[in-house]
Amino acid sequence: MATEKAPKAVEVICPGCGSAGARAVPEVCDDQSCMRAGLADRLARTPGVSSRFDGCLHFVEGMVMVAVGVALAYSGIDNDKPLYTIGGSLLAVLLFVGTVVVVRGEGRDRALVAAGEPRADALWRSAYNCPACESVFCPGGGPWQGLLTPEQFKKFVWTEAGYGKQLEERFKDVDLPPGILTGPGGERDHA
Repeated sequence: MATEKAPKAVEVICPGCGSAGARAVPEVCDDQSCMRAGLADRLARTPGVSSRFDGCLHFVEGMVMVAVGVALAYSGIDNDKPLYTIGGSLLAVLLFVGTVVVVRGEGRDRALVAAGEPRADALWRSAYNCPACESVFCPGGGPWQGLLTPEQFKKFVWTEAGYGKQLEERFKDVDLPPGILTGPGGERDHA
């Protein structure tokens, strides 16, 4: 009786250098050595946003500082010191407004990332990284054809997912190759 061997995993060949060492981007990002080398950050699927817990913590911190301003204003009223009253009141109002702005901004960023995550995940999971030529590609030529640098890949994924405004300053100068349309739905976008 013949024993069947388990089928070997299909090796993905890099279209740029022809090496067979390409690995899926999620696998690369989970590798500890790639994290230490910074490759996982260069291939990040989504921008880092603060958690809901961090948002609540920032709100509590802000309210504690507002309470200090209110206490200062109350101290001014009790001790008949108008400078403390005015200064404490202004401090409390400014800290309250600042806290609300920060917490709302964090909430908007979380909502933006959550809305674009399915599209970013689909692009990110279909990509492969070739360590030999330091490029990212999709086998079969879809959703894009050709090779991208890790920075171009990050810009492509983030722009397609609607994260264009979160691109770091250093990626503003990264241009995508001609023919790669960016933006939700594959139309030219602003990023």
